[in-house]
Amino acid sequence: MTDKTHMLTRLSDTTKDVADPDRDIRGRRVVDRGGDDLGKVDDLLIDTDEDKVRFLRVEHGGILGIGATASFIPVDAVRDISDDEVRVDLATQQVADAPRYDPDLVDQTSYYSDVYRHYGYTPYWTPGYAYPTGPYLL
Repeated sequence: MTDKTHMLTRLSDTTKDVADPDRDIRGRRVVDRGGDDLGKVDDLLIDTDEDKVRFLRVEHGGILGIGATASFIPVDAVRDISDDEVRVDLATQQVADAPRYDPDLVDQTSYYSDVYRHYGYTPYWTPGYAYPTGPYLL
């Protein structure tokens, strides 16, 4: 592992933005591979050194954002993006069972490793990792 795992930042906490506003997926519904609603993309966790999105921050549950739970989904799980939704190649239960988002842990390598391991994706810091194709560039 490298120190790059400590350089991830929420896009909303930076001065960066998605180059084409029409391709900004924040606010879109996230659906699982069966079409069931998982929540909405609240923010994007980005690697500011490489200007790449690494995780979607998805909020689910709660009412009007109050009491909502946040989960990180690796960008590798995104299979399709339409004007109003993001489809991921995951099951609802898999997301429900994912390591919980904890603001005190998100900067720790072990948290990111746990998330990647849970979903079965190769971490981006692994040699030979290939960034997924798709509209995820800033």
